Amino acid sequence: MTRIIADEVLRAKLQGLAEPIELCDPSGRLLGRYLPALDPQLYEGLESPLSKEELEKRKQSKGKTYTTQEVLAHLERL
Repeated sequence: MTRIIADEVLRAKLQGLAEPIELCDPSGRLLGRYLPALDPQLYEGLESPLSKEELEKRKQSKGKTYTTQEVLAHLERL
């Protein structure tokens, strides 16, 4: 993979971004997409509101489940 070193101006523009962006030239032509590196510190201390026991119970459940596609199709019908 080729590596490009960002100058200080570009680095300042990219710093702090948390979601993907598109990089374009001055005419608006897409050059590529930038996917920022995740900062693990953003997720430190986060815990599920569900206990480990509840998560395991749900995992073992034999109840009906739905795929993402099924959920989206249902929502489109609403």
